[in-house]
Amino acid sequence: MPAPSPVSAAPLAHRPPDRRFPRQRPALLVLLLAAAAPALLEAQDPAPGRATIRATELRRDVADLASDARRGRLTGTPENRATVELIRSRFERLGLAPPAGDGFLQPFDLIVPSLGPADANSFTVHAPGEPPAPARLGSDYYPERFSAATAVRGAVTFVGFGISAPALGHDDYDGADVAGRIALVLAHEPAEYDPASPFDGTFLSDHARNVLKAREAARRGATAILVVTDVHNHGRGEALAGRMGRAWPAAPRRPPRYELGVWVDASGIPAARIAPRLAARLLGVTERGFERLAERAEEPAFTPIASDVEVALDVAVTGRRITLHNVVGLLAGSDPELREEWVIVGAHLDHEGARGARVYAGADDNASGVAGVLAIAAAAARAARGGARPRRSILFAAWNAEERGLLGSWSYVERPLAPLARTVAALNLDMIGRDEEVPARGGSRFRGLPVQSAAANRNAVNVLGYSFSRDLWDAAEAADSLGLTVRFRYDDNRSNLVRRSDHWPFLARGVPALFIHTGLHPDYHTPGDRPDKLNYDKMARIVRWTHQLAWNLANADGRPSLD
Repeated sequence: MPAPSPVSAAPLAHRPPDRRFPRQRPALLVLLLAAAAPALLEAQDPAPGRATIRATELRRDVADLASDARRGRLTGTPENRATVELIRSRFERLGLAPPAGDGFLQPFDLIVPSLGPADANSFTVHAPGEPPAPARLGSDYYPERFSAATAVRGAVTFVGFGISAPALGHDDYDGADVAGRIALVLAHEPAEYDPASPFDGTFLSDHARNVLKAREAARRGATAILVVTDVHNHGRGEALAGRMGRAWPAAPRRPPRYELGVWVDASGIPAARIAPRLAARLLGVTERGFERLAERAEEPAFTPIASDVEVALDVAVTGRRITLHNVVGLLAGSDPELREEWVIVGAHLDHEGARGARVYAGADDNASGVAGVLAIAAAAARAARGGARPRRSILFAAWNAEERGLLGSWSYVERPLAPLARTVAALNLDMIGRDEEVPARGGSRFRGLPVQSAAANRNAVNVLGYSFSRDLWDAAEAADSLGLTVRFRYDDNRSNLVRRSDHWPFLARGVPALFIHTGLHPDYHTPGDRPDKLNYDKMARIVRWTHQLAWNLANADGRPSLD
């Protein structure tokens, strides 16, 4: 599970109290559910093969996946590829069906961009009646990492935040024709600090991603996109040179900072970040005038503003492309109609690699989740061979590049193997092997989480994503907990945990999804995350409970909806 992303969290210094989710059930509803729960459990048949999920096999798989020989399974390494092959061969031996074009492997591309020399990049302002005015690379502008490498010239249209979200009743373009023009957009999103925001409350939603704004601009015919700080919310913010230093560091990072190929390819237009003073100049206003325009972009009555100032933009960016794979295996359902609907059970296979002799083995994060997926797949496949097959199909998945920004699961929802409208639910196992432990002075990794001991969580598992689907929440509560303390919490926590694992792309694309997670601990993202520290007896019960939930969802007459 990756650390918090700057895309998905606004600066804490500006953030108001946590957003409001409907987590607390009304007292009458609690009583009704308490009365109904025993009947639900009594009527619930144990998932076939559930008893075959044992701690000994989970321990064996975690020891293999988190061995020093696998060197932390870092994205793009031979050890990562070897782990992909291990999981592929297991799916094949279990008798799962290959649902992808490449058998059990679903390929996706990542791009490592490089900025060309300064003299190959240029930005020139052409205002009517004025001589051409070149902008300065690093202080006035810099190319975005996802930019296409080409030259364009066009007049500028300010389209607010550049977000089109019809499902939320929001369209910054408001019917404006930007074909052949250059779109100027604000960073982030409207109502950024409003808990009642139609987006994601006080956390930035995926609508705020600049690469997705570029994709929307390109879809509408814009020839380029310029991004500027939303000055009315953040002031002028950090100097552009500082931002450029992070976007284009002088020394290569290890691991590299990747861009998701499917997003970059769908944009295909030049993109640049510009300073507020340059944005004001493009719109023919003062910097204070530009701030007022940014404020207006928050209003429902905002309409795009076309300028007669033109920009000539030439971007020199190259990209090294690598192909990675998710591993997927399908257990076909028995119902002639419902088998076209899928339940997904997944976990991410990658971790943080090694630095010299220091191996970040990632036993809990996330060898534990992959071992759980393999165990559920084995139990379900064994039951199917004996004639006990679920009505709906179940897709088992090992996502790649999760630690690099959920890139494997994002690639899947962009190019799903079956329409997302036919995906009933996604269950994500990430860090299911430890007892949550939050020290009093644990640092930024534990930001927003209450102090708690491992002993207090010896029998507990957290479920996140519950507040997005009341139906899925109820289904999780109804599944036999096998004596576990199942805690529905953290959806509204400032740690932003709910957006930090592979269930999130599914939720963002309208699929009910749950994140099953035993919590952070002091060994999170350190070499101390070793196989001998996992609580395998509890882990086995968590995997059995997840198996039961997946079986129930795959056999239910109805399907959960997203609230």
